Amino acid sequence: MSLYWLTQGKTLGGLRLTSEKNLLDRETALRLWTKGSAWFSGEAEVKGAIAPGQYADLTVLSDDYFKVPGEDIQQIESVLTVMGGQVVYAAAEFRRRDPGAPPPSPDWSPIKAYGGHWRKAEHRPAPATQAMALASACGGGRRCSLHGYAHHQAWASAAPVRDQNAFWGALGCSCFAF
Repeated sequence: MSLYWLTQGKTLGGLRLTSEKNLLDRETALRLWTKGSAWFSGEAEVKGAIAPGQYADLTVLSDDYFKVPGEDIQQIESVLTVMGGQVVYAAAEFRRRDPGAPPPSPDWSPIKAYGGHWRKAEHRPAPATQAMALASACGGGRRCSLHGYAHHQAWASAAPVRDQNAFWGALGCSCFAF
């Protein structure tokens, strides 16, 4: 998502918060996110690049970051993650190598109850959710006329946004969390 934000200037819900002139090209964004992050954390000597003497941590992605359309950057996922020479995550054609997820930390993490990363293609709104979205002028893929967010995407997600009396739903504008 960070690379999507840096190159497209939009939130996961699609709200543009950065002007076109302030967007980064993909190579610059990737360099800042890898080498730049290593420099910022004081670890530039051991991580941030694929080079001799650097940690051999790597990720195999589901799609080519440099070739997918800009809007599809947010859908790219790791299909293989290696840290310290050990596979720590594997999916798709690498699934048989997956060691399984470690338990959520801290123990009270919402991930334990509601799952992790939001995947746009996997969430389809239920009929009641669609009716709620239409009633609030957020349906049919339209942006909310009040907030500018795509509420229908938040309501269709696995997070507890449907309950207007719960923490996420009580905020009225739940999509900031996605």
